[in-house]
Amino acid sequence: MKKILIVVLCFSIMIVLAACAGVKDAVDTAAPSSDAAASVAPAATAAPTDKPADKPVKLRIYAQYADEDTKTPYDYAVAELKKEMPNVELELEIQAQDDGQKLKTYAATGNLPDIFQAGLDQINTFKKSNNILMLDEYVDKFGFKDKMQPSAMNTLYTEDGHAYAFPYAGNELILLYYNKELFEKNNIKVPTTYDEMMTAVKGFKAANITPMALFAKEKWPDVALYDIFASRYSPAGILDLDKGKTQVTDPIYKSAAQNIIDLVKAGLLPKGATNLNYDQAAALFHEGKAAMFINGQWEIEAATKALGDKAAYMYYPAADAASYEKSKYAFSGSGGPGGYAVSANTKDKELAAKVASFISLKYAEYKYTQRANPIVATKVDIPVVKAFPAMMEQLSKDIPNITSTTAFAWGLSNPKFKAALEDGSQNLMTGAYSADNFVKDLANAIK
Repeated sequence: MKKILIVVLCFSIMIVLAACAGVKDAVDTAAPSSDAAASVAPAATAAPTDKPADKPVKLRIYAQYADEDTKTPYDYAVAELKKEMPNVELELEIQAQDDGQKLKTYAATGNLPDIFQAGLDQINTFKKSNNILMLDEYVDKFGFKDKMQPSAMNTLYTEDGHAYAFPYAGNELILLYYNKELFEKNNIKVPTTYDEMMTAVKGFKAANITPMALFAKEKWPDVALYDIFASRYSPAGILDLDKGKTQVTDPIYKSAAQNIIDLVKAGLLPKGATNLNYDQAAALFHEGKAAMFINGQWEIEAATKALGDKAAYMYYPAADAASYEKSKYAFSGSGGPGGYAVSANTKDKELAAKVASFISLKYAEYKYTQRANPIVATKVDIPVVKAFPAMMEQLSKDIPNITSTTAFAWGLSNPKFKAALEDGSQNLMTGAYSADNFVKDLANAIK
């Protein structure tokens, strides 16, 4: 019996040894060489290097999306956002053309979208109700301030010194257009001083050419012409009057009024100018019957279409050559704070602000490069796709040099002053109104 147990035990040990040998052979056969093992080992022990994808996020956005000028830049900005932040999805609600009433209703009911387009009126209203996010820290954190055109800082900061929206639109400007061919053919110098402007007026009048077309019936162009002259004496022009920083009785405002009166009496404007609408006044310029024309920069396209490279704009004439050079880049016109704002109640404030900032930059980028529109608040450093017309090209070069802007009549904050200035400026265009009466009427209106 003992012999049988010994035989069985020995046999079992042999089986175990054989199995172990088989396992060792298998391991030895599968194992790599020492060099190969050294190269593979780090991969086996290294931590994953791929960054986990950001969680998908949906943000509501309330924005203009009505025509080519608003649809195409928005679509471009959203496409660029998808490349930069693929986890972010924007749910667009098209802005109603209701002067901001729907947005105010959303604010009153606690239903503001995460991001929304806002002008100064909405900003001021939502500041009081704590519905809009102050963006100062994000303006700095995202480097947005560094990307702003220096001349457009007024579109970023409100009067309290804070930012509430990322702007994309720059300041709109009043341009003094002229027909180069008419000046050349009549041997008249493009004016840089008041005296040269008077010489030009008399020269064109003698040649039976209207010196300047103005749709004075609408009043705001009358204010613009007055502001052009006022801004040669003080860069802020009518803006300081509106803000109460200066008095209409200051001599410069009377001098500006007198400049216009003298030119009107010399024949600056067509007969019945205060009854001319835009179509009538523009036709005089477009058809080569008027040498100069006052309008915003939005006139560039129409003027170029009508006159080609004959159309240009001049810098505003000043009292003398030195004043002309000093004030050359002080423009009449303006803009105001506005752009893409962020709800104070959005869940992720930093993300919403980052998206709003990005959308604003790309919106402006598209308008500049593909809509031939240099009136943007931010710098653009990529090549232009759609070439600018000659005047737009010149304007795109001038904008970075602009030292100040003033205000449009419709942007004035003092209603009484606005009404009096519109009426007074229109009266200046008749030639039957004195500078003293102009000053007196404005002073009485804003007592």
